[in-house]
This record gives sequence, structure tokens and C-alpha cells, in this order.
Amino acid sequence: MAITYTDHAPPPSKRRTETERPAEPVAVQPPAGEPSVGELIGEIGKDLSQLVREEIQLAKAEMKEEATKAGKASGMLAGAGYAGHLVLLLGSLTVVLALANVMDGAWAALIVTAVWALVGAVLFVRGRKQIRNVNLKPEQTVETLKEDARWARNPTS
Repeated sequence: MAITYTDHAPPPSKRRTETERPAEPVAVQPPAGEPSVGELIGEIGKDLSQLVREEIQLAKAEMKEEATKAGKASGMLAGAGYAGHLVLLLGSLTVVLALANVMDGAWAALIVTAVWALVGAVLFVRGRKQIRNVNLKPEQTVETLKEDARWARNPTS
């Protein structure tokens, strides 16, 4: 509600003396059809919350679509991994049978098993070293959110 003071002098018969109080402020209503400042701020808040809701819905839809794509790709990679495992298994069996022509079959199987144990150990050690370097905390996102919070507290700086 806007308050305005009138600066018109009172009529000569009602002139104020030094001991009289000044005229009270007069409340002025905004012209009909124009929203007040409070209503405008309320509408901005509603629009902003609607915008945020719509952005969240859009993000959910995009995430669902991307998750579907990732699921299909993961299934294909799993199939490829299984096929690769079979190739490795049957290839190892071929090597064992080939070595069995030169030496006893048990020794041939033991040699192939030892080679695969060595490969597995090397992969395990390297994988463990790399996983120690993994940081699941999204540092850049956390820093960006902190910046946003600082800006929201003091948007003019």
C-alpha cells in the first residue's frame, strides 16, 4: 500500500499553528487493474517455482532417456564380455592341448593356469592402485554450489 503526503496548504480558515500536528499520511490504492508490488513479487515467486519444477521434470526425462541408452549399451558390453570370456577359455584350452603334444597334459594345463594367474595378479594390483585414486565426491560441483550459495547471500558482490 503506497503512502503519500499531500503538500497542499490547508484552506485559510484551517491554517495550522505551531502546536498542531501535521496532517496524517493518506493511503493511496494503486489504480484499478494494476497489481500491487506484493502481488508482483508473489507472481515472480510462483513463476520461478514453476520454472524450477519444469526444469526438474526436463532433467528427469533426459536422465531416464540416457539411463535407457546406458542400460542397452551395458547389456551389449556384458554380452561382449561373456563372448570374450568364452574366447579366452577356449583359447586357453587350445594352448593346453597344443602343449600336451610336447609334454604331459597336466604340466601343460599347469603352465597355462600359471600364466593366467600372473595376468590376474598384475591386473589386480594395477586396478587396486587406480581405485585408490578415485574420489567419489564431485569436487567441482561442490565448489560451484558453494559459489552459488555465496552469490545468493550477497548478489551484488
